[in-house]
Amino acid sequence: MADRWFPHGPLGSLSIQGCPSAVAGARRRRAAFVAITTNQFKNGNHIEVEGTIFKILEFQHVKPGKGGAFVRTKLRRALDGNVIDRTFRAGEKFRSVHTESRKMQFLYADGSDAHFMDTESFEQIAVAEGTVEGTLRWCKPSSEVEVLFIDEEPADVLLPSAVDLEVTQTDPGMRGDSVNSGGTKPATLETGAVVQVPLFVEEGQRIRVDTRSGDYVARA
Repeated sequence: MADRWFPHGPLGSLSIQGCPSAVAGARRRRAAFVAITTNQFKNGNHIEVEGTIFKILEFQHVKPGKGGAFVRTKLRRALDGNVIDRTFRAGEKFRSVHTESRKMQFLYADGSDAHFMDTESFEQIAVAEGTVEGTLRWCKPSSEVEVLFIDEEPADVLLPSAVDLEVTQTDPGMRGDSVNSGGTKPATLETGAVVQVPLFVEEGQRIRVDTRSGDYVARA
């Protein structure tokens, strides 16, 4: 299994206007085949496993007292974001997946797809909204984002670790609320995301939010 190449990629739910045919894409991937072994794993790498592309979130090399060495991994499926645990034999080979990020403008989401535009070529692409709904929580229409392409197909939106957004709705603060008051309340941000904020935060203020955890960081 380790040396097989699977021509059918997992990104069938993603579309790009004017993209080459699936056959042409498969030929490019075959021509650019590069093997990667478990010894070369790095967090953030993308690999193809049994025809499906995954991002390596965590990995651990294990050398038991008996039996062969193996590698425990936590992988995120590029197609839908699901996270799975997989174990591989030490030295097992996989296709190293080509990835690149491109600056694009987030246009809008229509309930099924999220639409982006290349600000230089004005080419527009559509990505299945379910694939990027976690990152769209922090994206405003017309904002510039980094779109991750896997094997030349759009697959994810890359965000900084924290973003500054305006609070559009929250309960008013009470007299005496301060940084040291403790307690939180829900607040709706300009992107529609709802986060927990300290009691002293008010509508119209801008706050910094950790995009990885969704936690309030500070007033911007």
